[in-house]
Amino acid sequence: MAKKKHSLIDFPEEVDKKNGVKIYGETSYENQIAVLSHYLHNSGGKLSKKRKEEIIEAIRDFLNRKNLLQINTEELTDENLWQVAETPNQYSFFDEFFNIPFPGPKNPLFTFIDLFAGIGGFRIAMQNLGGKCVYSSEFDAKAQESYLANYGEMPFGDITKPSTKQYIPKRFDVLCAGFPCQAFSLAGKRLGFKDETRGTLFFEIEDILRNHQPKAIFLENVKGLAIHDKGRTLKTILEHLDDAGYDVVPPQILNAMDYGVPQHRERIYIIGFRKNLHVNISRFKYPEPTSTGNNRPKFRDVMEKQVPSVKYYLSDVYVETLKRHRSRHEAAGHGFGYEIIDIDGVANAIVVGGMGRERNLVIDKRLTDFTPVTNIKGKVNRDGIRRMTPREWARLQGFPDTFKIVVADASAYKQFGNSVAVPAIQATAEQELRFIGLI
Repeated sequence: MAKKKHSLIDFPEEVDKKNGVKIYGETSYENQIAVLSHYLHNSGGKLSKKRKEEIIEAIRDFLNRKNLLQINTEELTDENLWQVAETPNQYSFFDEFFNIPFPGPKNPLFTFIDLFAGIGGFRIAMQNLGGKCVYSSEFDAKAQESYLANYGEMPFGDITKPSTKQYIPKRFDVLCAGFPCQAFSLAGKRLGFKDETRGTLFFEIEDILRNHQPKAIFLENVKGLAIHDKGRTLKTILEHLDDAGYDVVPPQILNAMDYGVPQHRERIYIIGFRKNLHVNISRFKYPEPTSTGNNRPKFRDVMEKQVPSVKYYLSDVYVETLKRHRSRHEAAGHGFGYEIIDIDGVANAIVVGGMGRERNLVIDKRLTDFTPVTNIKGKVNRDGIRRMTPREWARLQGFPDTFKIVVADASAYKQFGNSVAVPAIQATAEQELRFIGLI
């Protein structure tokens, strides 16, 4: 009987039983897969004896867990395993790392790292421009799962740990980061740098810049960063970037709907160049809008071609609850509440939590079978009111339909809501890369 071939993500999570949290340490399986997948996609450089031994051990553990060999890998010598590592495409062992929707370019024009990578919005944009990702980091386990399925690479975990930063290559061209925005959002408490768990993650970027000195930086955040604490937070960030050795272009807020997606999504972009390149930042120009007026895409353009599952249609009880909720806020002079968008218009920003999905309801009257497939109160509404699907959210962010959605809907909404808008990132990155001759 043939042994079962497990998926890379089939294995039980390693858990700190005392604290009940997932382990992301150097010996965790996720870290071993990160080490192995990064090496397989970036092999060819010189390695220390310690790093070589680490990769061999990762391969040995990987093959044992996958039950891919008829003989016990303990019988294979380190030399045999290193040969496997140096010529990975000759073996079917690593198909899941290479049979992927978004492989890197064979002859890259530049290199970049993808920090706070999420599901790789930056990565798709930069690869489209000819770049090769040589390091990625993302803490969220479900986002790691999506990243691995689409790029064949497991991102490293907690970027605050020296054990995670040690894998960053000494040299690369561009640092990309959509660093955590919750601390600067227009919603919530907006603690900024006083938020010890999220706001200060910017300083991890600063630390990497000081130690690696890439040619350029591209940071993205919510537009609320521009006005947080009367502009002092952004001023502090720019001062730190300057002190780290970078000339920074005056940040600009761009709207994703101006770059080919039907979503009103404003984000601040921060572009910088290493000072010893001696570029004249006053000459840098952000990209001109590519879609305006009648040329602008409509939600109809990204709408599901087939009738979505009935599970996306709201129950009549929930519709009434949303109506009452909005009425209460309107009476109090607030602007909160659900919204049904015009499918011949643009969507509101897709965001995580709160009324994120309810601010982007649509009317789709194609449904004919109203039999619920989930437990709901009441009946499926007959007005055709439904949530957008995760694939529609993916399209609103500019992700191609070849992007694999491998997680449950709740995680998918979170991942796309947290992502960058790929076309706006790509248009800006193209300006940046041309400005210093990388493409």
